[in-house]
Amino acid sequence: MDLVTEATRDIQERIFPFWAGLLDEKHGGFIGKVNFDLKRKETAHKGVILNSRILYFFSEYSRAFKDPQAAACALQAYRFLSERCFDRAKGGLYWSLDYQGNVFDSTKHGYNQAFGIYALSSYYALSQDREALTKALGLYRLLETTYRAKDAPHYYQEAMDRDFQPLANDKLSENGVSASRTMNTALHLLEAYTALARVSEDGEVKHSLEDLLRLFRDKIYNPRQNRLEVFFDPAYHSLLDLDSYGHDIEAAWLLSEATAFTDDISLKQEIAAISEALVLHVMKEGYRPPFVVKEKEKGRTDGARVWWVQAEAINGLLSLYGKSQNEEWKKEAEVIYQGIKDYFHDKREGGCWYWDLNAHNLPHSKKCIVEPWKCPYHNGRMCLEIIKRLSV
Repeated sequence: MDLVTEATRDIQERIFPFWAGLLDEKHGGFIGKVNFDLKRKETAHKGVILNSRILYFFSEYSRAFKDPQAAACALQAYRFLSERCFDRAKGGLYWSLDYQGNVFDSTKHGYNQAFGIYALSSYYALSQDREALTKALGLYRLLETTYRAKDAPHYYQEAMDRDFQPLANDKLSENGVSASRTMNTALHLLEAYTALARVSEDGEVKHSLEDLLRLFRDKIYNPRQNRLEVFFDPAYHSLLDLDSYGHDIEAAWLLSEATAFTDDISLKQEIAAISEALVLHVMKEGYRPPFVVKEKEKGRTDGARVWWVQAEAINGLLSLYGKSQNEEWKKEAEVIYQGIKDYFHDKREGGCWYWDLNAHNLPHSKKCIVEPWKCPYHNGRMCLEIIKRLSV
């Protein structure tokens, strides 16, 4: 399989047209829900994380392919984020809006602020609009001054209300636990700060990024089981015996990318070892060719095949391949991509990717094709990473 050819075709002929077709010309932003039957729900709420991920995708697509339609879509997403999703009076990004762009859920989650930074950094790289960079840096400073714990400088508050008072972390607590801290939020803070460091060259951002790398090394990574712990109490004591295979292999390459912005040689080496260990563990314990399964909780494996997990598995494998030049990792990426083509690609007219598959590789759950968590970020980024890493 020629991965570059397949990724180019996938992103240009399937992912980009699908998402460009969801532009909401009447109310701004993009339509927030498409059911499994491909019927659009134009009155669905619009998740701010979804809009940020759409902004990221169109910005990066336009940069890669010099596509004016993608640039116009990025501008649409940027205007919606800038004009509707920010709390102009008190700062920060809301959780969701109604279909007309009015505030629906005013929660201000750290995860959400992180994706705002990530998207605005990409849009600034595309447009060179200083306002976008200013907004990204503003969200960074908000996180550092309001979400970051004063008595535990590596730790971040997760859920806040409109007035930045702590809330229960219901939005990122799963598997029957209520977690004050999550690996997921820390991971996307790391990802966002990496993107911001790349475009801003701000020394404070790089310092915060190093602190997050140390948080992963010291508190989140479990060296005995070669995995990331997922849910924590306020002091980062793990709350659940859980292997989240998709997050582990996604973190492997995002941690590696973040080390470009530290001069601490020992930290670089330690993170490189963690990244490799995470990929090896996932491929040993969670790989059921052609897919990586969802997770293992308390020794019981959830065998669902989830769309974003496969995309991040390819990213993690190709990151390790780039460092080792071990052809085995590239070949496994090809196996997973062939599985994506065979089973995740929705071959109905107007389709994109299914959300998940059962053990028989059928879209059994019939989850939405678009909703606040189903976006072009993981699979679109996978295609762009393949092209960037493997093009001669």
